[in-house]
Amino acid sequence: MITRRNFLGTTAIIGAAGTAILGGQESKPVGNSAAGGAPESTVANSAAGGARGSTVGTYLATRLEQAGVRDYFVVPGDFNLILLDQILENPRLRMIGCCNELNAGYAADGYARSNGVAAMVVTYSVGGLSALNAVTCAYSEDLPVIVVVGGINSDSEWQDKIIHHALGEVRYDYQREIYAHVTAGAFSVRHAADAPAVIDGAIDLALRRRKPVMLEIACNLASMPVPPPRPRRFDAAPASDSAALADAVDHAAKLLNKASRPVLVAGSKLRPPASREAFLKLADAAGYAVASVPAAKGMFPETHPAYAGIYWGPVSWPGVASVVESADAYLFAGALLSDYATTGYTAMIDPKKLLLALPGEVRLPGATYAGVQLADFLGALAGMVRRNDASLVEFARGRMKDESPAVAPGDTLTIAEVSRQIHDSLGKDTALLVETGDSWFHGLRMRLPEGCRFEIQFQAGSIGWSVPATLGYELGFTTPTRVIAMIGDGSFQVTAQEVSTMIRHGTRPIIILVNNRGYIIEDAIHQGPYNKIKNWDYAGLMEVWTNGEGKGLGLHAKTVGELTAALARATTHDGPCMIEVAIDPQDCSPDMREWGTRVAEANGKPPRS
Repeated sequence: MITRRNFLGTTAIIGAAGTAILGGQESKPVGNSAAGGAPESTVANSAAGGARGSTVGTYLATRLEQAGVRDYFVVPGDFNLILLDQILENPRLRMIGCCNELNAGYAADGYARSNGVAAMVVTYSVGGLSALNAVTCAYSEDLPVIVVVGGINSDSEWQDKIIHHALGEVRYDYQREIYAHVTAGAFSVRHAADAPAVIDGAIDLALRRRKPVMLEIACNLASMPVPPPRPRRFDAAPASDSAALADAVDHAAKLLNKASRPVLVAGSKLRPPASREAFLKLADAAGYAVASVPAAKGMFPETHPAYAGIYWGPVSWPGVASVVESADAYLFAGALLSDYATTGYTAMIDPKKLLLALPGEVRLPGATYAGVQLADFLGALAGMVRRNDASLVEFARGRMKDESPAVAPGDTLTIAEVSRQIHDSLGKDTALLVETGDSWFHGLRMRLPEGCRFEIQFQAGSIGWSVPATLGYELGFTTPTRVIAMIGDGSFQVTAQEVSTMIRHGTRPIIILVNNRGYIIEDAIHQGPYNKIKNWDYAGLMEVWTNGEGKGLGLHAKTVGELTAALARATTHDGPCMIEVAIDPQDCSPDMREWGTRVAEANGKPPRS
């Protein structure tokens, strides 16, 4: 990170993206490219503050509201208390208190997935650094999370005072320097007069880049007066370079039109609605077989006649790897081809046949086109491709129907049966969220019904994400949506406390707690005693957390019939429900075992001499 002083005496922060935002300057109105049905542009009035003026804190609250935030996640600390008082002045924003900062960050991650943008407020250093991993994960998953940190008194720095919550040395800026590496930009308000421009610039950058930003506000400035915010439009729609767009579309169309069996593959960077709509338009026009990488599951309708399934190298859905890898041209739209996504780099993707479209650039064999927005490229390409269903016909010819073995109500539960019953519970008003672990593999195998949402934290793969993310994800919806979360016991133990927040705020998720006594996904990669954990009575914790206040419900299931009855009860329960299912530790997806072996091989390759 580089810090410079500008001619106004305010600070320019250059974050991980190399983009400078200058305090004291009004930036262009850029805003929310929302996910999950939230509007891509919005205009809100500035009622907070109103005729009686505004403070730094109420100005921030109004801008968050205008950006699309309705709920924000909080852990109080002495450096942010006055700021929280000011934000509470806005009656249209709801404060959600979380159990710790890591959980608040994961909750904001979930909220950004369903709402399009999220905000959280923590305190200096001990709070900001506790949230850091969650913010880093949000960066890797392209989620606009506005991390507001209550900073130290603005006079402390020039007085060389040693500050609590910090290093015990006269060093103050390390938090912002760290955040600059894992956000689109890290900002600080140290003069009240700078606050409007710095706040606007930070929110603009988060929404335009679809990445987190960090905004530190000195604790003694939160209640200082500033001019009230005017109505503002947020409309994140960066324009493509017209010449580069035309050349990229022409080049890609020629490659696809001369191919005999082209295919389309959806990637996770299709999350913005405009990109998803353009990809669907292209699929309808092209007629090719369509697959998706694991991180993009749910971003293309799985009831679409062209949808083949998940492409994941050797652990793809049946028939999908062969139809993708045998194609003579494949367009991967918004895909990150990481070690996880390629099963330890064993997926057979030929660079000579690969067309890779990303936000901001298109990479084709022999040429890269910069300044091309993903939605623009896909939408324009839809008008240039010739219809060719050869790959879809090939896939349909070799497709085998999955046959589930018959089960009886008294049979002991298997993870495959748990997965089957969860799948049968999904509908247009539900969303499935799966945690890192065997839940990934079973969730990714399910074919989603029309309208069903799906979330996975695939690129980051941070164990523990799903519990707080379930909280934020449900709160982010503007229409009633029943969230079903499939979570392993090891992951659950990392962030379990946030179930109490679900009970406190009356959310209604159904948590399927897979109790298989440890970190089974780690065991698939490398076995060791460190993968075993202390067993809990997970369902019994619901009574402890409810404690006479709220509607938490805990249920146990060891047989097929018990799970059927538990799911029936959960779907009619007006509150959070946890169903603990007992699963043999050796009972897991064969795909996970194969994937783990290949990832372990990639991890263990010896260094080059």
